[in-house]
Order: sequence, then C-alpha cells, then structure tokens
Amino acid sequence: MTPVTAFAGQTLALFGLGGSGLATARALVAGGAKVACWDDNQASRDKAAAEGLSVVDLATAGWSGFAAFVLSPGVPLTHPAPHWTVEKAKAANVPVIGDIELFFLERARIAPAAPVVCITGTNGKSTTTALIAHVLQAAGRDVQMGGNIGTAVLALEPPADSRVHVVECSTFQIDLTPSIKPTVGIQMNLTPDHLDRHGTFEAYGAIKERLVAASDIAVIGVDDEPSKQMARRRAASGKPLVKISGEQPLDEGVFAGVTANGGQLDTRIVEVRDGKPKVVANLAGIGSLRGSHNAQNAAAAFAACAALGLTAEQIAAGFKSYPGLKHRMEELGRIGRVVFINDSKATNADSTEKALNSFRAIFWILGGKAKEGGIESLRRYFPNIARAYLIGAASDTFAATFDDDGRVTYERSGTLDVALAAATKAALAQQGSDEIAVLLSPACASYDQFPNFEVRGDAFRTLVKALPGFEPVER
Repeated sequence: MTPVTAFAGQTLALFGLGGSGLATARALVAGGAKVACWDDNQASRDKAAAEGLSVVDLATAGWSGFAAFVLSPGVPLTHPAPHWTVEKAKAANVPVIGDIELFFLERARIAPAAPVVCITGTNGKSTTTALIAHVLQAAGRDVQMGGNIGTAVLALEPPADSRVHVVECSTFQIDLTPSIKPTVGIQMNLTPDHLDRHGTFEAYGAIKERLVAASDIAVIGVDDEPSKQMARRRAASGKPLVKISGEQPLDEGVFAGVTANGGQLDTRIVEVRDGKPKVVANLAGIGSLRGSHNAQNAAAAFAACAALGLTAEQIAAGFKSYPGLKHRMEELGRIGRVVFINDSKATNADSTEKALNSFRAIFWILGGKAKEGGIESLRRYFPNIARAYLIGAASDTFAATFDDDGRVTYERSGTLDVALAAATKAALAQQGSDEIAVLLSPACASYDQFPNFEVRGDAFRTLVKALPGFEPVER
C-alpha cells in the first residue's frame, strides 16, 4: 500500500467503492486522512462499513468541509452528463481528483525523483504495460505494476528512488490527474473510443496528450495521424521525444521491421540514433509477441526501458522470456506444428483483427453475443481462414457473412468443446509445413454462454490441455 499523507488531518469525500475505491480509502486513512465514502450499491457500502470505513450519504453531506473529492474513473466526470456527486463538488468548489492523482501527490512529497512510467493509448496499452514491467523485473529492477491493469495504484508499494512504477492509464484516469508527471509517458495510438464519455474525438485525444505533454520523456506512436500530430507538438516544445512505429521506418526513434519468413512474420526492433539504425531485438519465435500489432508494443517497451537505463541486450532478453497476457493472443502450446491460441479477450472485430493478421492458416473459433457491425470489417483477412467454427448466439449472423463472401467454409459447432474438437482434427490433417493456428478469437461478448471473457478463455485452456499429445508452452 501507498499511504497518502498529502491530506493528513483533512476530510475527503469518495464515491465508488469497487476495488480501486476501497484501495484509495484505505490508503487515505493509512496516511492520516478522514474519508466519507459512498456508493450507489448497498453491497459495496456494506463491504466498506465492514472494513471500518466511514460510510456517509454524500447526497445530504455538507460538502464545504471536504478538502477534495475522489471519484472512481468509472463514473462520468463530464459526459454524457456529470455525475450528481461531481455537480455537488463543483458547487462547493471542491477539487475532483482520482487515485492516480493521489499517487502523484504522494510521490512529490516522499520521492519526487522516483521513476514512473505511464502508458496510454486506445489499443495495446495493457500488453505494453505488462511487457515493460516484465523486462524491468528480468533486469533486476524493483518494479510495481498497476493502474488500469490489475492492481489499483494505491495498493502498490510506495514510490522510491530505487523502485519503478509502471502504470497503465485510461483517459478516465488521466482526466482526474491534474498533477500527472511521469518520468516516461507513452502514447501508443489513437482511434475513436469512449466518445460517450468524452463528447468528441478531439476531447478524447486531448486528454491522452496531457500524459505525454507532462512527461520528462515522451514516447509517442506515429502510425496514426492524431498521434503523429502529438509527436509534432512535443518536438516543437523542445522536450525529449522518442517516436515509435510498428509499421514504418523512422529517421530517428524506434521502429519495427517486419519480414515474411516461411509462412511466419519475423519482427526486428530497430533503434535509430543520430540517423544511424541498429537492430536491437528480434521477436522471431517469441509467441507472446507475435503479430504486427505487437511490433509497436515492443518498440514502445524498448524505448521506455532504454530511457530508464537498460541495455539493448537486457531488453532483448526480457522480450524472450515475456509470458504474455492471459486471454490476449495467449499461446497455450502445441501439437506438432499446430499452435493453440487463446484470444478470448477479443470481444469485437477490431480486437480479433490483430489475431487474424498474425497467422496464415487459421482454424478459427468465433461467436458469442455479437457487437454492432459483426465481422464485416474482417473480410480482408478471410483468405487466412482455413475453416471457421461458429459458436453461440452470433452463429446465424456470422454464417450469413461467410455465405455472402463465399471464401470461408464453416461449421455450426454450437459450443466451445465441439468447436475445438473439430478444429483440432482438421488442423492436424492440414497438409504443408507452415505453422497452423487453432484460434479462439470470438469477436463477440461472452454473455450468451459464459459470464465473462476470462471464464470463456479458461474453459478453452482447460479443453486444450486435455487434448492427446498437447505440449504446453514453457513460461
């Protein structure tokens, strides 16, 4: 835990008693503050009260006595309309902040030089966060990882000069962190997302840019135009900038060079300093970093870890031992040349696109509760599909797409176990020498057959491990 001493002796209001909310309340109390906690959910209030936290109805509280208001990032700050607690805070001139703001305030008090890496972007930030933390740990650094991934930031150990915090940040969190000032700030990419919470794409991008604008060293992806504009503004400021790309060579920065090799894609990470390019890592054979989308993730991780003093050799070694995230292009193991991939976290077409672009012979298991647009946007990847296996409620919709296109043969499997058995049998019978993938990448929510994507992915993993001849990947 990081006790927050910045508000010792003062009283704060807090709304939202989920995991991060409870961690924040504990950290404030441990630092000597008083906290008036509230949540619309009775069970959450009861849990907080059982811990000895002060539960106060903020609808009737006297807000003028609060030094600050800590809002859960899941609660609307501005759009589609400010939450009622936000309106009360503004009316009482009480600053509205989040848990990451409290972390940075505490860092400024106890260890202002403590290294902190913050990662944001529309896609890839979780993998990049986990990869950076892993590489640093593999090199012997004391690392704490959290924020929008895994552990709430205030549940981590406190900032220290010898400890690196690696923090994933959503726009919701950045919007509540006016004092954000990372040692290294990373902006991966920017495409329209969460517009219901930010109003416009421009507002969404502006919040992302706050993170890199305030960083000592900014690492910015330049594979999309909005992020490229951010990089230009950062360069014009004269502050340190490292450009990264997963798609194109750069005259300065870190980029990925992708080449075809025997039906697979080899990705080399190239660092360019003073106009001189040097290959610093090779992702070939690293199953947890396969695919062109991971090229940008690895480039960002290299730039961040190099900025913190790691050598290219240390970073490359860390890449090789990276186990990957569960349920996101997770390589489970093999039967001969057939590799089994758990991509259960791909709950929409945009996420599944990354997986379909990573293999050239795919036995694809998909379906569940379909999102708007279905799999129409994935047609360009259909030549990579050897056969598809439909499960769940989306079967009719996806079958119609395949019928209309005419390039994909498919089976209506209904359930995951039936689909896996059929896909495995067909994959093992496939002729040729190239790698073959049995891929669970549903492009759907799980709610028709599973409570969440984690349970779906765990079920797939259990079924795969029971296959005759299966050899799990070593981690």
